[in-house]
Amino acid sequence: MILMKLIVGLGNPGKQYEKTRHNVGFMVLDALFKAFNLKPQTKFKGEFAQVILKGETILLLKPQTFMNLSGESVHLVKDFYKIEDQDILVIYDDLDLPVGKLRLREKGSSGGHNGIKSIIHHLHHQDFKRLRIGIDKDNFIPTADYVLGKFTKADKGPLENALQRAVNACIEFPTMSFVDLMTRYNTAE
Repeated sequence: MILMKLIVGLGNPGKQYEKTRHNVGFMVLDALFKAFNLKPQTKFKGEFAQVILKGETILLLKPQTFMNLSGESVHLVKDFYKIEDQDILVIYDDLDLPVGKLRLREKGSSGGHNGIKSIIHHLHHQDFKRLRIGIDKDNFIPTADYVLGKFTKADKGPLENALQRAVNACIEFPTMSFVDLMTRYNTAE
């Protein structure tokens, strides 16, 4: 049996959504595509690529269904490759964390995130791993406007640091226990 892991970055397709707070999952996947010199294919309702990393096949997916339907794309890849639930890592934005803060979790609720709600709906459970990237919030800006807005200049340094650490966490995901991965990246800044 071939060991495989699926790493999913959530976001919205289209130029108008590039570099918005809601697209940090896409930003991490784009950095992974670049790090491994991959040209993703349009497949499984997403941008899809695979790479062998330390003897394990890693599937990389950016659903192109828009955030609220992300589960459709994830479900297609999971079913086609028979991916085990514990081998799925989903990367997405989190309003409840400061900009640049990473938080890995083994499972949990959607926390109100529509992309995660869709994945839970399509997989019929919430037992998949998550990598949340903090985008903070602004109580004076409606949430929908805020998440679809661009990062500020002040956010640039913490964001770039977080994206690099998220890429490193993804690279170590296949070879490190998830508890060790959480210990390393939930505490490091």
